[in-house]
Amino acid sequence: MMHSMSKSTMSFALPEPMREYVDQRVRSGEYGNTSEYIRELIRRDQEEQAKKRLRELIREGLESGPGRELTPRVTAELRKRALGGRH
Repeated sequence: MMHSMSKSTMSFALPEPMREYVDQRVRSGEYGNTSEYIRELIRRDQEEQAKKRLRELIREGLESGPGRELTPRVTAELRKRALGGRH
C-alpha cells in the first residue's frame, strides 16, 4: 500500500548541459518525468549517507578495543549506560 505524502514544489536553476542530461534521462523511458529522476537521485544519496554512517559505526566499534563476553552482568551494565543511568 502506498502512503500518501504531501508534496511541495522546489525550483532550482541548472546549467543547460545538466538540463539536457536530465531531459535525456527522462526520454530514455527509465523515469516518467523530471521529478521522478530527481527523487531517485535523492533516494540514492540517502542510501549512500546511511551506508557511510554504518561504516563509521563499524569503524568506531572496531577501534573501541577488544570484545568481551556478553554475560548477564555486562548486559545489565550496557542497558544502564544506554538508559543514561536510569533503570
